[in-house]
Amino acid sequence: MNSNTTSHDQFHENSGQDQKSISEKRYMPLLLINYTCLFVGSVSSSLLSKYYFIHKGSSKWVSTWVQSAGFPLLLFPIFLPYYLFKCTQRKPFTRFTPGILSLSMFIGLMLGLNNLLFSWGNTYLPVSASALLLSSQLVFDLILSVIIVKQKITFMNLNCVILLTLSSILLALGSSHDRPQDLTRANYFIGFMATIGAGLLFAPYLPIMEMIYKKVYCYAMVMEMQLVMEISATVLASVGMAWDGGFVEMRRESREVFDKGEGVFWARVMTNVVTWQLCFMGTAGTVFLTCSLTGGICMTALLCMNVLGGVLVYREAFGGVKAVSTVMRGWGFCSYVYGMYVSMMKQLDDHKQINQAIEMAQPQA
Repeated sequence: MNSNTTSHDQFHENSGQDQKSISEKRYMPLLLINYTCLFVGSVSSSLLSKYYFIHKGSSKWVSTWVQSAGFPLLLFPIFLPYYLFKCTQRKPFTRFTPGILSLSMFIGLMLGLNNLLFSWGNTYLPVSASALLLSSQLVFDLILSVIIVKQKITFMNLNCVILLTLSSILLALGSSHDRPQDLTRANYFIGFMATIGAGLLFAPYLPIMEMIYKKVYCYAMVMEMQLVMEISATVLASVGMAWDGGFVEMRRESREVFDKGEGVFWARVMTNVVTWQLCFMGTAGTVFLTCSLTGGICMTALLCMNVLGGVLVYREAFGGVKAVSTVMRGWGFCSYVYGMYVSMMKQLDDHKQINQAIEMAQPQA
C-alpha cells in the first residue's frame, strides 16, 4: 500500500496551488467516478465485442478500431472544466512537453497492438474463458510494480495475486471443454495464446503509467495523455484496416453479413466505441488516483462480472472449473479490499493524530 499512499499524497504536496492539488472532498468522488467508468466500460465492452462475433462479424481490425476510435470523447473532461465549469485555473495541455507527447504516442502504439491481440482472442474464445485468462497479467503486474515503482509486497496483495493466478491456471487445465464444436483446435489455441499475449502486454502498461503519473500534477493531464495514446492506437488500427480493406469490409459486413441488420450493426459499433473509452478512462484514472497494482486488481476482479455476463447473456457453459475459478477470484479480491480498508483506516488515524499534535503545539491566541 506504499504506492497507494504516495499517489494519494501527490495531490497535497503543492496545496498552495489550486491546479496542482485535489482536496479530500474531490478525491473520493473522482475515484468513485473512475471506478464506475471502469466497471461499466469493462463489462459492457467485452459483451458487445462478443456480440459482434456471435452475429457473424469477422473483422478483427474493426473490433480493434472501436477500442480506441472514441478518443474525441476525452475532449470533454479535458476542456469543459476550464472553459465551461471554470473549476480549474490550468489551461488544457499546459506543461505538456514534447517528451510526454512522444512517450504517450509510443505507449499508444503498444496499446493498439494489445487491442488487436484482445480482438483476436475474443474471436475464438467464449467471453468467460477470455475474461479469466486475461487475469494472467496480474502476477506480472505485481513483479513489475515492485521493480519499476517499488511497490511494497504485503500478505494481502500477494495472497490476492496468487489466488487470481491459480484461478487462471485452473481454467487453462479445463479449457478444452469450452471449445465450441465448430471451432478447430488450432484456432482455439490461437485465441488462447492471443488472449494470454494481450494480458502480458498490458501488464507492464500499468506500472509504467504509474511511474509516469508521478510526474503528472493533475487529473486533466492524465486525460490529455490518454487522448494522445488513443489517437496513436486509432492510427495503428486505421492503417491496418486500410491495408487489409477493413473500411470497405465494414460497410459490406453491415449490409450483407451481420445477421441483426445494418442499424443494429452501427448501433453496436457506436455503443462499443463509448464503452471502450469509459473502460480506458477509468483504468487511467484509477492508476493515477491509487496505484498500478490496485488498478490491475480491480480490472482482474471485474473479469468475474464478464464471466457472469457471458453466462447470463450468451448462455455460455458455467461448469465446475469456472465456478471454482470465479470463487477464487472473488476471495482474492475481497482479501485485497480488506487490506486496503485496514491500511486506509490506519492512515486516517495517523493523519488525525498529526493534526491534533500540530493544533496542541500552536500557541493559544
